[in-house]
Amino acid sequence: MDTVPTLDLTPWFHGDPDDRKEVAARVDAALTEIGFLVVTGHGVPSDLRERIREAAKRFFAQPEEVKRAYAATVGERGWLPPGVEANAYAEGTETPPDLKETFAAGADRPIGHELYDAEWFRPNVWPSEVPELEGLLTDYMARMRALSDELLALCATALGLDAGYFAPYTEHSSYTLNINRYPPLSQLGTPEPGQFRIGPHTDFGTVTVLDRQPGAGGLQVYSEEAGWVDAPYTEDSFTINTGDLLAVWSGNRWKSNRHRVLPPDPSAPDEELVSLIFFYECNPDAWVEPLRPPIGRTTLDPVRAHDFLMERLDAITVG
Repeated sequence: MDTVPTLDLTPWFHGDPDDRKEVAARVDAALTEIGFLVVTGHGVPSDLRERIREAAKRFFAQPEEVKRAYAATVGERGWLPPGVEANAYAEGTETPPDLKETFAAGADRPIGHELYDAEWFRPNVWPSEVPELEGLLTDYMARMRALSDELLALCATALGLDAGYFAPYTEHSSYTLNINRYPPLSQLGTPEPGQFRIGPHTDFGTVTVLDRQPGAGGLQVYSEEAGWVDAPYTEDSFTINTGDLLAVWSGNRWKSNRHRVLPPDPSAPDEELVSLIFFYECNPDAWVEPLRPPIGRTTLDPVRAHDFLMERLDAITVG
């Protein structure tokens, strides 16, 4: 498989058992071969995503001194300015910082554990200049969590397990929603050599749910057969990919694949893109027991979610 397949989830949600098995088989094939798929029929209204983009753009358009009041770094809540993140560092590649700015929100209900609460359940920061952002993102994150839980049920079925296999591990799940703004070339100037909107990397958690816009400087996925290939864009879809933790959980049956977002292209100097990226993990204290053969492909040691994820987040933080 040298491209990202597209899959309609309608038969999973509304079909009979055979329909659901067919969807699960296609998910297994996609995650085994390339680690990505594009899904339609997901049930999340497109107008909500557009209202989020409009509100986020109003925040990003604020003067820097206003945004600085909400400044944060990787893993925190608030505004991540340009220059604080270089995703390629996670795979050991030194690159200039990624060409983006981010507003981050996420799980914010403490679970009563000092360490985990401090790292994974920080209070969200809501800009008073764009008050509607709080309600929009709270609604969206609830929908993303429900969809991600359903995707994990689909993943469990694809592995030949009970659909509820992952559910006990996500009762107090950590998750983050990043709104990434990729500024236009006309604002940035010429990128440095090796600089991307997001450098080559893998994601870290279970599943990532990406709502993106098409563009010349868009998403690419690595194919062992074809090299870097453009991810297909379908209207009203989400791009889904396996994170490192789920790949380990599957006993390396599934691929957590490298991907990148290209730098702004000279052919579209005024192209500005805004992506909504939902990173879903599991309970920070969960011990993940990788599935052994014949489901898994290799025998791996258990990992604690908190330790596994923190090591990767630390790697991509600049400074």
